[in-house]
Amino acid sequence: MNQLREYYERRELLSNLVLRELRSRYKRSALGWTWSLLNPLSSVLIYWVVFGVFLKVKAPIGDPSGQGNFVLFLLCALIPWNFFSNGVTQSIESLVVNAGLIRKVYFPRELLVASTIGGLLVTFLIELGVVITVLLIAGNMVLPWLPIVVLLVILQTLLVLGIGLLLSGANVYFRDVRHFVNLLMPMLFYSTPVVYPISYVPVNWQVAGRSIPLRSIYEMNPLVQLVSAYRALLYDLTFPSIGSLAYIAVWSIGLVLVGQFVFNRLDHRLAEEV
Repeated sequence: MNQLREYYERRELLSNLVLRELRSRYKRSALGWTWSLLNPLSSVLIYWVVFGVFLKVKAPIGDPSGQGNFVLFLLCALIPWNFFSNGVTQSIESLVVNAGLIRKVYFPRELLVASTIGGLLVTFLIELGVVITVLLIAGNMVLPWLPIVVLLVILQTLLVLGIGLLLSGANVYFRDVRHFVNLLMPMLFYSTPVVYPISYVPVNWQVAGRSIPLRSIYEMNPLVQLVSAYRALLYDLTFPSIGSLAYIAVWSIGLVLVGQFVFNRLDHRLAEEV
């Protein structure tokens, strides 16, 4: 509660840091904010060619939407994934990148983590708005599901913030953290159903004569639940299970609490170590 109060009391500083983040992102760029749309679109094009054309991965027919477009299937998961991936990798570096500011003046250093994620959240919301518009044009009436989508965005933002708080302070002391995360991120990507439907994951896996419940283990990954929830709302036009939303909420809130605790423990020497 004390941290929430501090965020509220420093909201003007936080908003200024977010604006600073947004202004610097595409500074001196001819295309500017257009890159925030071109980057995910280029990724969608590559994944569509590789998985949709070459590997013949088929999008499942949305139930009850009846949607079967592989590009829309990709977009509903890839845009949230990009927010997660960029949010984690950039927030980890946020303290090191702003070392000069940390040394000059005291302020709650976690605001640097929050502002980095806040800037990416703005970009994510723009991209999500474009995806929703495309879905509406394609016949998916997603508007009734938008309140749940907003809830999902809040939970995902908390999830990213928690990981950012947990690892950004550690990265100041151990610079190998960012390299480890960069190594881990592609593994997480392919172990999350972004470019393939979850039905491609076997329910059971036979190893040395024993049956392992592979799908159940796979679904323990909170990102699997998160991506599946976005797809359920935007692609299928159905409500994700309460259990799935609760699972995401527990991970999100838990990581924020743990991340803030670890950050507070490391904060006292950040100015010296950064």
